[in-house]
Amino acid sequence: MRPLADVRIISLEQYGAGPFGSVHLADLGADVIKIEEPSTGGDVGRYVPPYTEGEDSLFFETFNRNKRSLSLDVRTPAGRAVFEDLVRGADAVYSNLRGDVPEALAIRYEDLKHLNPAIVCCSLTGFGMTGPRANEPGYDYVLQGLAGWMSITGEPGGPPTKSGLSLVDFSGGLVAAIALLAGLHAARRDGVGMDCDISLYDTAISLLTYPGTWHLNAGFEPVRTHHSAHPSLVPFQAFEAKDGWLVVGCAKEKFWQALVQSLERPDLAADPRFATFADRQRHADVLVPVLEECFRHRTVEECLTPLYAARVPCGPINDVGGALREPHTRARGLVVEAPHPRYGSVKTLASPVRVGTEPVDYRRAPTRNEDFAAVVAELGYDEATVARLVAEGAFGAGPAQHPTAPLPVES
Repeated sequence: MRPLADVRIISLEQYGAGPFGSVHLADLGADVIKIEEPSTGGDVGRYVPPYTEGEDSLFFETFNRNKRSLSLDVRTPAGRAVFEDLVRGADAVYSNLRGDVPEALAIRYEDLKHLNPAIVCCSLTGFGMTGPRANEPGYDYVLQGLAGWMSITGEPGGPPTKSGLSLVDFSGGLVAAIALLAGLHAARRDGVGMDCDISLYDTAISLLTYPGTWHLNAGFEPVRTHHSAHPSLVPFQAFEAKDGWLVVGCAKEKFWQALVQSLERPDLAADPRFATFADRQRHADVLVPVLEECFRHRTVEECLTPLYAARVPCGPINDVGGALREPHTRARGLVVEAPHPRYGSVKTLASPVRVGTEPVDYRRAPTRNEDFAAVVAELGYDEATVARLVAEGAFGAGPAQHPTAPLPVES
């Protein structure tokens, strides 16, 4: 059995941050039942361009493999009744909504404990369920600016710069997954569930890490650095070669000694201006141009070959395609593939969470409401009950929303 094969999560999730957190739990074997609001077409991630056809998008496939989908309108009395039946047999209710919505939808622990005293209610919101910004929507781009990230990203003198990836969203999803697992552990130990109030804002502020600590205790003011240089270690930055870029980092004195030998510049090691970490930082304006000149006249491969041999931390600055073609990417099994009825097959990136040796069985993301028949059967609903709930709008309007048999799936 997969590590989380005995865990069922009812997830009111959408777009990126929430689904990114739960996809790792699904890969670990959790039964993630994804609740999709029928009147709006379900998760908006299904329609994210540019690679989208109908309700299939490669964006959605990225975050929703190994999950099940149920169209359910939890705002209607009938839909709420189905949701509550799901909660009775679940371990957790997981959501990523605006901070005031969990209370409005009554999906907090206080709202659900009478149904299941051990239920864990994990809410990933933009700003948390308390505080002056609780009712504001939170988006990665906004939060990278608000939390100070953009002020220290990019070249000196350039504009504030966003990370090329939605790292607040993705980090928030991982934090939510950790919180949910901690809540499940405590609930199984004590028989009592709880709320997990996780926010993208909290995540972004906490990831200021040591520059934040330096500022709080010593008044440190982070600044953008030339070629993404480390704020204190020299050299540790990007260097331009004849045909591309590479990163070289000397986080230990032995790496500095090996670097200058690899560059055939032993004189730099003998120069008292560069003798220690502190000396090299103090005289970075002299040292870095000398190193840049050394790298500029070599190809990336010519730079890296002796550095690899000397075990100096280094690597090429790949584009996305280059990163995915790296031999180590293949060796670690980081590109996975699943059959898909529209695309033939879909390649996505494996979860980095590795537990045990059992291989993961990757299943494509579900079509909207694909698991209706299976879920209502697991709830013990007979045909008359299903018909009544359909008529009362539990699953949205229109018979197309409620298949009475599972949709065909590929072998």
